[in-house]
Amino acid sequence: MEIQCALPQDIWELLHCLKMKSKYAVLLVFVITLVIIEKENSFISRVSDKLKQSPQALAEANSTEGSPALAKNGSLASLQELDAAFSQLRSHLYNITQQLASEGDPRPRRHVLLMATTRTGSSFVGEFFNQQGSIFYLFEPLWHVEKTVNFLPGGASAVGSALVYRDVLKQLLLCDLYILENFISPVPEGHLTPFLFRRGSSHSLCEEPVCTPSTKKVFERYYCRNRRCGPLNITLAAEACRRKQHVALKTVRMRQLEFLQPLAEDPRLDLRIIQLVRDPRAVLASRMVAFSGKYETWKKWVNEGEAPLHEEEVQRLRGHCESVRVSAELGLQRPGWLRGRYMLVRYEDVAQAPLQKAREMFRFAGLPLTPQVEEWIGRNTQAPHDGNDVYSTCKNSSEQFDKWRFSIPFKLAQVVQDVCAPAMQLFGYKLASSPTALANRSFSLLEEAQPTWVT
Repeated sequence: MEIQCALPQDIWELLHCLKMKSKYAVLLVFVITLVIIEKENSFISRVSDKLKQSPQALAEANSTEGSPALAKNGSLASLQELDAAFSQLRSHLYNITQQLASEGDPRPRRHVLLMATTRTGSSFVGEFFNQQGSIFYLFEPLWHVEKTVNFLPGGASAVGSALVYRDVLKQLLLCDLYILENFISPVPEGHLTPFLFRRGSSHSLCEEPVCTPSTKKVFERYYCRNRRCGPLNITLAAEACRRKQHVALKTVRMRQLEFLQPLAEDPRLDLRIIQLVRDPRAVLASRMVAFSGKYETWKKWVNEGEAPLHEEEVQRLRGHCESVRVSAELGLQRPGWLRGRYMLVRYEDVAQAPLQKAREMFRFAGLPLTPQVEEWIGRNTQAPHDGNDVYSTCKNSSEQFDKWRFSIPFKLAQVVQDVCAPAMQLFGYKLASSPTALANRSFSLLEEAQPTWVT
């Protein structure tokens, strides 16, 4: 207290003034700090927004010259440099991914999609790929999707089904077989299911280690034909898919080729699409036998001639032919995303020269045609009698491919020719002008296949 009293009054005033100024100084520093943080956050936010832009938007931003905003704001100029560096980094990452994918085998990993419709011989052609030991082959995996999700024909529902089918196909081609668990009924437990549709039609699912010891208490609805296996372990199946060099899928449920563009452009896939077509007159004749219950109206109209053919039945046939034609026309136009990835094949050409067409398809897909495939083709295309099963792949293909001509009533063939004429013309199927011409084997209903179909 003595020291305090001894100090002059003006000294005390000076100290008090300094004390007050220090408080304001701290407050000022705090405010400045907040401003700086806000500026940094704004800068980071703009960087984040830039990084989220598409490569096209980034390229447009980088190509802008003399922009007033860039001239006035140095931070935007920095963003431009950052964008360029980010694009370069993406390019390097893509190259590294492609390099890693091809290491260990000089051949790239191929993904083959056999796209067809029912009763076009797709099961037979699909076996070409199933017999190749380095290919992981799946038979109609979209069957489960169709059974689980209800789609109405035409309009928005057709688009919705195509999108769902496409996304499932993409995951399967990437060996993500777990996607099927969302559609298999009953729902698999512990990734185990005895209900995968036509499991026995895929060698990869019926060989070790996927083929686990059988269980007596479990009923395998779609069992392996050559050996007894336990319920399908989806994890083991996915691992087997990844170990195989290539992947091939067969489907009759994906008909809209245009929806497959994201798959063709996905850098993780090297997709090859083979579209299989058949004379629509033969397709209808085969369906009336295989799916008899669905064609009662047609059969009654043919046999009795009394009940008129419902317009909706005719329109359904027209829609089938048009969907196939539209996809084929798109493929033959060779858009950039499909160039080198699409092949159109007629079943009739395969039936007459199976080994030759198999070589063409494997060459197109960039796959080796092994002796096992050649042996299977020779053994299953020279059978003395066709298999009794409607799904049989054992047949004398060179003799049976046009036998429908001798059993189909001419008036039924006329209906098909009337509604499917554009598709038939595109694929080179000749129209029959009379019952005699239809049943005359010396009169070929096939025009020569065009070279553009196989490129």
